[in-house]
Amino acid sequence: MCAIMIVNGKTLSLDQISGKTLRDLIEHFNLDPQTVAVERNGEIPGRSEWPVIQLENTDRIELIRFVGGG
Repeated sequence: MCAIMIVNGKTLSLDQISGKTLRDLIEHFNLDPQTVAVERNGEIPGRSEWPVIQLENTDRIELIRFVGGG
């Protein structure tokens, strides 16, 4: 059985992510870390923590992109 987590309401296998950190997940989606906010299991980790936070089975992650405009 593969480990899964929920990202923005959709199921994602951890096997799809090269590496297994929160930073690796952001890179998996080709997101600019400077324009993303992350919520993991109801908490908002600081950007400096992203490279060391290991993704775990059943994590619930929300990735929110900031977009400029008017």
